[in-house]
Amino acid sequence: MKYLIVGLGNMGSEYAETRHNIGFKIVDALAKASSSIFKPSRLGDMCEIKHKGRTFVLVKPSTFMNLSGKAVQYWMAETKVSIDKVLIITDDIALETGVIRIRAKGSDGGHNGLKSINQVLGRQDYPRLRFGVGNEFGKGQQVDYVLGEWTSEDLGIVNPKIEKAAEAALAFGTMELRFVMNQFNG
Repeated sequence: MKYLIVGLGNMGSEYAETRHNIGFKIVDALAKASSSIFKPSRLGDMCEIKHKGRTFVLVKPSTFMNLSGKAVQYWMAETKVSIDKVLIITDDIALETGVIRIRAKGSDGGHNGLKSINQVLGRQDYPRLRFGVGNEFGKGQQVDYVLGEWTSEDLGIVNPKIEKAAEAALAFGTMELRFVMNQFNG
């Protein structure tokens, strides 16, 4: 069985440590735990890992967040993975820092990466793992906040939760989604 795990973020060193790149951080943790290395490919960096007899194709789109749908559509076709075996990992300002929320479907919630995926795929019924980045920003400061770097206090919360989110992504390929949700949501 093959699964496609897409961590949303923006390419480039200026974005590497930002809240908006938590999707990249989580797929990086998966690759590192398996001693795999991302290689540049079409519309993103990609690597494959094996876990419990399953293949996980990990992708970090190079299309920038607002065009994530183009990369997701390409990699679904390239890997021949159906929508139910795709997991999108993204940041979420509606959740407290470090909170993990897995859902089978949902709206974009104002997230431009999810909005692009919904538009390109023409649907919202795909699994996603949302990682809380908090919402400690003033009116009109949302973009600066998500494109801002984590505080040292935040990193104390975030780093262990990155490992937990990586575990949830692997569980996505080995358990029914409702069990993954029960085990990791909260």
